[in-house]
Order: sequence, then C-alpha cells, then structure tokens
Amino acid sequence: MKRKYVSVVCIMFSLLCVINFFLLRKTWTESNASSIAQATTSAKAMIVMETLHDKVLYSKNENAKLPMASTTKILTAITVIEHCDNLDELISIPRKATLVEGSSIYLRENEKLTVRQLLYGLMLQSGNDAAETLALHIGEGSIEKFAELMNETAKNCGALNSNFVTPHGLDDKEHYTTAYDLAKITSYALKNPVFQEIVSTKKYTIKATENNTARTLLNKNKLLNSLEGCDGVKTGYTKKSGRCLVSSCTRDGMQVVCVVLNCGPMFEDSINLINKAFSEYKLYELLPSYKFVDDITVEDGKSETLRLYNKEGYSVVANEKEIEKYKVEYDYEKSVRAPLEKDTKLGEVKIYYDNSLIFTENLYNIESVEGLDPVDKLKDILEKW
Repeated sequence: MKRKYVSVVCIMFSLLCVINFFLLRKTWTESNASSIAQATTSAKAMIVMETLHDKVLYSKNENAKLPMASTTKILTAITVIEHCDNLDELISIPRKATLVEGSSIYLRENEKLTVRQLLYGLMLQSGNDAAETLALHIGEGSIEKFAELMNETAKNCGALNSNFVTPHGLDDKEHYTTAYDLAKITSYALKNPVFQEIVSTKKYTIKATENNTARTLLNKNKLLNSLEGCDGVKTGYTKKSGRCLVSSCTRDGMQVVCVVLNCGPMFEDSINLINKAFSEYKLYELLPSYKFVDDITVEDGKSETLRLYNKEGYSVVANEKEIEKYKVEYDYEKSVRAPLEKDTKLGEVKIYYDNSLIFTENLYNIESVEGLDPVDKLKDILEKW
C-alpha cells in the first residue's frame, strides 16, 4: 500500500513539474516578445512623422533638446533656398569658409561657385565650408545674421523648442533641437521642389573652376541605395551628438520622415522604423479632388438636371483601426430652381473623425443653367398637361 501511495505522489509531482516548466516557458516567451516589440530603436531620441499632415506615427523622447550635428544643414539649405533670388548666381569663396574644421568639399579662397552647386556640396558631401560660404552670402557677411534667419525659418516650420547658432552643426552649447522639431523642419523643407531634388540626388559633379579641379560628390545617405522609396535627407555626426540621421521615404503616395538622434545603428534602426510605418499605415483618399457627387433636379431650367461636385479633396494617413473612425457626409439640395451660374454653392461635404468635424468643403454645380423664357414655360406646361 505504501509503495502504491509513493508511486502516485511521485507521478503527481512529476506532472506538476512539467506543467510548471511549460507555464514558466510561456511567461518568459511572452515577456521577451513584449520587450523586443518595445525596443524599436537604440536612439536617444526618435520620431517617425508622415508629411501630409505632420502626423506623428512613433516617437521616443521626441521633445528632448539635443545636439544634432550636420542634420542642421537641412535648415541651412531651406533657409538659403527661400532667401536667394538666383540659385545660379556665382559667388566668391571667402577665406574664412576655407578654414572651417570638419567635413569639406575643399573650397579654395576666391574660387567661384553657384549657390546651387554649394547646396549640393552642403547636402551630399556635408561640406562645412559650403555651409559657411552660403551663410556668409545670405547673411550679408554675418553668421549671426544668418542664424537669425535660420531660427525665424524654424519657427515658421513649427519648430519651437530649438535654437540654431551655426550653419553646419559643429558642437555649441547654444545649438540644439528636438527630434520633433527636426521632423517638422524636414517635412516643411521636403515640400520645396529644389530641396527635394537636391537631397534625393545620389551623385553630383561640380565642374572644374579656375582655382580647382572637377569634384564628384557622393551622397553620404546610404539609404538612398538600400531602402525602397528613400528620397533623402541628411546624416550627421560629432562626438557630442553621436550618430544622427534624418531620412525620408515615399511609397504609394505616402511620405514619412524618420529622425534618430544619437543612434549607433542609425541606418539599421531607421530602416526598421520606416518599414514598420509602411506596414501599419496607409494613405487613404477620403475625398478625391473634383469628384462628381450627384445629379440634382432643376426646375424652370433649360436643362432638367445638373451635376454636383467638390473642388478640394482630402486624404489621411491612418492604420486599420483609425480608418474605421472616419466618416464622410454629404448635405445638399436635391432640387434647385433656374437660372444658376456655374460654381454656385449648393451644399457641403463634411468629414468626421471619431464624431469630431475635421474638414468641410463646398459642393458646386459643374455647369450653368439658363431659366426658361415665357414661351418655353408655356410649352413645358402644355407638355406636362
């Protein structure tokens, strides 16, 4: 009897051990999977933002004020582009610009290049000498004055927690930004076709000048060659800032900006974050521009119906859960009386998100409609009779 009892106890104990093992294994697996899902980047600060409405998709310490090295040149470039009347103007390289430390396109004193050529040297090769030259040119000989223009441009972009004192991004305690601000600046800059063209260029040649040989510039942004849809924008590094990268990517009409500050594996992390964004979010056209809405009845008109349409369209970037919360509603007269001029407001289309109104657009008639004259009205009455 005792042996039978001991055997039963041993079997039960063994079963409990096996069950406990699998429970512990399941708990560890779920815990480990959770930690992997949360560890999306090793960056000190990060943000992924779509550029249509500047919607933040993912973020980490996005408002922390940090140095950003040569990603500063994104703001430098758009400030120059917006304050220069002629990008093909030849300017002479000042001696001061040739003495700047760090990355360079090897400018020589009194060498003459166009503003456009210097912008390519700034954004592809990250030339600090190009940055200094452009700043002195636009700032009328003053780096401080150009910095004022940079800060003014930043505020216009919606970047309110940054301060810029250099055009190249070399370390300075008063020179800082946030991942959020840098994404706002980049989103704004990418809407400029000149900026977009420059930062998406992989290779550019500056022809030989009287003072220098021809230079072939290769873009330091490796993602242009390795990431589908990548179209910019800028790398950066100093000992203080660590490795920094601002990248942009467009797929199926949706463009996102990814910012990683102080990130060792900046290319790898950016690829993962961008691919994650495109796997979870899509661009939805809720209201196409110039969409035909309906035919409505016309009374006392030479035409019996007229076509209704909207002018401005509306698109959103959303994931599967968010898109279900959008609702489009039309409100318009089903019958109107002639005469009517073309583009008369006859109703509205409204778009709601989670029952909150986010967009309103008028509805118009596509063509004008003439009213019936007395003879036509009499004929119409007789025909109906």
